[in-house]
Amino acid sequence: MRMHLRPFFCEVNLLNRLSSQVQARSYIRRREPFLTKVSHYLNRAKLIDSIRLTLRSKHPDASLPSLINHRLFDSFVLTHALRSSPSADSALSIVHALEKNSNFSHTDHTLHALATVLAKAGRCSELKSLIDAIRANRFGTFRISSMNLMQWHAAAGDLDTVLQVWEQYTLESNHLCTESYNIVMALYAQMGKDSEAVQVFQRMIDEGSLPNCRSCTIIIEHLVKARMLSEALEVFNLLPLMRIKRTLKQYSVLLEGFVGSKRFDEVKILVDEMQVDGILPSRRVSLLLQQMKEEGILEDKEQLLRGILPDERIRSVSYSVDGGDGEDDENEIEVEDENINDASQCDLVDGVHLKPWLDPRALASALRNWSPDEVAALEGANFVWTTRLVCKMLRSFKTPEAAWSFFCWVANQSGFTHDIYTVQRIMTLLARHGRTDLVNTLISKIRMEGMRLPFSTIRLIIDFYGISKNADAAMKVFNDDRILCGPISNVNLMLLYSSLLRTLTKCGRNSDALDMLDDMILNGICPDIQTFSGLMLYFSQLGDIKTVQKLFAMVRQSGLEPDAYLFKVLIQGYCTSNRAALAWRLFEDMKNSGLVPDSATKELLVKSLWKEGRRREAAAVEESFEEINTVLPLTLQGHEWTVSSADLTRLYNIYSNSFA
Repeated sequence: MRMHLRPFFCEVNLLNRLSSQVQARSYIRRREPFLTKVSHYLNRAKLIDSIRLTLRSKHPDASLPSLINHRLFDSFVLTHALRSSPSADSALSIVHALEKNSNFSHTDHTLHALATVLAKAGRCSELKSLIDAIRANRFGTFRISSMNLMQWHAAAGDLDTVLQVWEQYTLESNHLCTESYNIVMALYAQMGKDSEAVQVFQRMIDEGSLPNCRSCTIIIEHLVKARMLSEALEVFNLLPLMRIKRTLKQYSVLLEGFVGSKRFDEVKILVDEMQVDGILPSRRVSLLLQQMKEEGILEDKEQLLRGILPDERIRSVSYSVDGGDGEDDENEIEVEDENINDASQCDLVDGVHLKPWLDPRALASALRNWSPDEVAALEGANFVWTTRLVCKMLRSFKTPEAAWSFFCWVANQSGFTHDIYTVQRIMTLLARHGRTDLVNTLISKIRMEGMRLPFSTIRLIIDFYGISKNADAAMKVFNDDRILCGPISNVNLMLLYSSLLRTLTKCGRNSDALDMLDDMILNGICPDIQTFSGLMLYFSQLGDIKTVQKLFAMVRQSGLEPDAYLFKVLIQGYCTSNRAALAWRLFEDMKNSGLVPDSATKELLVKSLWKEGRRREAAAVEESFEEINTVLPLTLQGHEWTVSSADLTRLYNIYSNSFA
């Protein structure tokens, strides 16, 4: 039964006003404190499971009031109970039952959870009522961003409202975030509006926003849905050159498409690439590969599959995992292990048996101090530790010390053994925080065990050493440890060199960067244009014009065609170094190549020429665009170190030509 929200929100507002701060403090004091944060988490998890089961029972109204008046019921419990609700009506029944609890006040998290539930259920009118109530401060002062509104209305399938919000966001912001384009593009693609989706992507790159992994996932899904598998694979293969992470979702979509079309050669290539990228397959993908293995299609991949498929001796055990991380977009993540203790199972209610609720982020937060009491409480919970669950836990820790303590502790738990997926997860986290000693310890262990590291892990470690400013450690990994990946293709080796060069510049190791560039070229590996643009930008900011000129000469010698973005980097570098004459020559080269700068670069060049007394050249720059009546772009496609305008153009052409 649907509930009318407008009068209800008024009642909630009145109750919130009546509940005083004294009452709230008294309510908190009545809760018995737990000895550990882990115990607190575990008891709240049990309460969430009880609410989940009650909502799925035949008579939820009988038990729900006692649960929401439980001493542990708070905004955290409500948030996750709403997210776990089987329907919008059941979620609303919790909110309606809270009318009688004068001590409870909604938070940003509970309101967002309710809005998300309503949106996914397509309850547009009730969603709009909730948004109006939040904006009217009926729950207190809470902010709703344009992105929140776009996400909710997109989930509800309300295209018109999404476009209205996007238009308003465009008027209020000088630069739109990439996700706003993603939301509109995905909605158009889902609704079969192919040309409109392509136009949004064109607008994204024309307005200077760089596509991210989700942008490319949307494109790949759109192409696979249209049965354009070759084009989808072409986009997928372009991503490493654009320094865009290839995700489990992309692999899943492509594998299902190629398996469904019986194009098994491409499936074998994708399986190999999963190993290179260090992607842990979801249960759905694992079962798909298992089926292909049994049919003899992947018989030559036996050794690889042994590492990524579930052990046939192990029965399925499932958790309902909350707090998704972007790699797993399913509400319920299934994991495999030998046994699960009865204490971890939910009780049966009216024949309903649910997966136990689990939030790795909340559990990791409870373990952040890693005290003996917390560890004892964790051991008493009798969790079944699996590769996927351990990876989620490691990703959720905020400090390397807590993550390392957990990593060492879980290695001694019955039934669990670390594998390359958990090892790569902890290694990249440690590298990001500069714990070179622990990274080296793990690398030595990997070498002793004869394990093979994914190429993506080595590259990530080098990238993260740039963040933690450990140039020597990055060079050691590049020179001594990359053999742990096995054979590396020339394309991947170019990417690895590029990562190291970027790390060296971040650490201020200028001479080492130039030496490594020379070594790269001597070994027959040509840097791509975005690597050169990154180096030129770095040295131009230092005022080292001689090195910038040397790098530009190397671009010409390598046979690469400078793009507009590279010219922009050079012109801006020369102008900021008071070398407007050199910038003017580059502008002439740029114009002769049929390229134009963006408006900001042109204005900077004209200003610099005037400043240095070169009025004739400044006037010539202005006149050159008046003659051809060219409207300069606001931004240029591309970005230093990551993506070139040629790559963006190629990606756009694949996408647009597929729906021409």
